Amino acid sequence: MAGSSHGHGHTPAAWTGVIISFIGFLVAGALMVMGSVVGFWVGMALILLGAVVGGIMRAMGLGQNQKPLKMVGAAPLVAREPAAVES
Repeated sequence: MAGSSHGHGHTPAAWTGVIISFIGFLVAGALMVMGSVVGFWVGMALILLGAVVGGIMRAMGLGQNQKPLKMVGAAPLVAREPAAVES
């Protein structure tokens, strides 16, 4: 959805969480290939740390405000039957 206007993920909390998790992914992947079990788990811990840091930053107000999206001109998902129809 390239034309979305609700700013999904364009916050400091989102960027920080994703960057930390991506570094953890790179560390875990590289050290798994190198055969370092401890290093692999350090990378996995970094992935989880990214989620925790992003959540804390969001709680501090650095994330996106929670507001419902407006459905403009959208048809109902289910068409209701008229009340006079009997089964």
